[in-house]
Amino acid sequence: MSSSGEQMAAVGQVLTDPGLDLTRRFRALFTLKNLGGAEAVEWISKAFTDESALLKHELAYCLGQMQDRRAIPTLTAVLKDTQQEPMVRHEAGEALGAIGDPVVLDLLKEYSQDPVIEVAETCQLAVRRLEWLQLRGEKQLDDGSTDENPYRSVDPAPPAVRKSVSELRSDLLDESLPLFERYRVMFALRNLGSEKAVLALGDGLQCSSALFRHEIGYVLGQMQHPAAVPALCAALECSSENPMVRHEAAEALGSIGKEKCLAVLQQHLGDGERIVKESCEVALDMLEYENSEQFQYADGLVSLES
Repeated sequence: MSSSGEQMAAVGQVLTDPGLDLTRRFRALFTLKNLGGAEAVEWISKAFTDESALLKHELAYCLGQMQDRRAIPTLTAVLKDTQQEPMVRHEAGEALGAIGDPVVLDLLKEYSQDPVIEVAETCQLAVRRLEWLQLRGEKQLDDGSTDENPYRSVDPAPPAVRKSVSELRSDLLDESLPLFERYRVMFALRNLGSEKAVLALGDGLQCSSALFRHEIGYVLGQMQHPAAVPALCAALECSSENPMVRHEAAEALGSIGKEKCLAVLQQHLGDGERIVKESCEVALDMLEYENSEQFQYADGLVSLES
């Protein structure tokens, strides 16, 4: 085995070891994501038997962001597996849309009727994204939306055409509009990045779709703007909120990293909802690492020595 193969295997063994701290396994996952290639996809795919819904959700997210067609069989199996938690199946559907290969269109159309609403809505969005790609061609997507997207993430929808923040806010909160159009508005607000845009997105945390609220939590985490903290704290602290939304609020607070965020995350380390508890652990770990500049969850490779 080559030294790079040995490194990959060492990282993969950390990821797939349920006896290790989840925070350490998360760091291994993001290292594999950044290394990329067939072996990385294989190691990430092996971890879908884990008991942690949070970890499995993040596995699917990383496979989608890698945009590697070799992940399609694994993600298809996860989407089809009704024993998997809804948020894991949802993330598998979103990842299939992110990879951008029309070979999965029929599958996504089938699961657009799934009885689990978050899965159905995700697959509907993924179908719209693939149709949008086919209509405009992959090149235009790359030239248009990722250049406007300072976060370089592969998003479930391209940003809407620029309007004023108040017009975008109005569309964001208009539940009569198709979800795909409101997602486009959400990403347009994120790309604007202003405090007014952050506050408009925070208002979206009151919308009826849990999937939509969870994505707002995600984009507020990308923006890392302190103006988002009150709305995110309220979402995390609301025990009746969907765990998928609370989890995303926790991770967003970890990426913003102000003292108030730290205090709220520490309060929920004993949360009764496993995914929320684990999200707070991971968020606090992100905070510690990003503050020490040892490791960037999104960008860098990592020494796995804790």
